[in-house]
Amino acid sequence: MIPANAEPIPLAANPWGQEVLVMHPHRFNAAMEAIVALRQQKTVVLNLSLMPADEAQRAADFVSGGAFALDGQQERLGELVFLLAPHHVDLSRS
Repeated sequence: MIPANAEPIPLAANPWGQEVLVMHPHRFNAAMEAIVALRQQKTVVLNLSLMPADEAQRAADFVSGGAFALDGQQERLGELVFLLAPHHVDLSRS
C-alpha cells in the first residue's frame, strides 16, 4: 500500500533495486504514513518543509522514534528532509 501523498521512483531509475517513496506531507497525520511505508520495507525520503514548524518538529520526532522501533535507519538530508530506510539497506555518505 503506497501512501496517497507519496511519489514512487520507478525501479528502472532506482539503483538500489527497491522502491523509494518521496513524501511531502502537509499535516502530521500524513507524515505518520512514512513509518507505515518503512514497516513495509520501503525506503522513504520525507520532506517536512510544507508543514507548520511545530508539526514538522513533532513529525520529525515521531518518525525518528518509529525508525528506531522498527530497527530502521534515519539520515538527515537537510533541515526538514529525512531519509528513512529498512535495516537491510546499505546507507553510506561520502
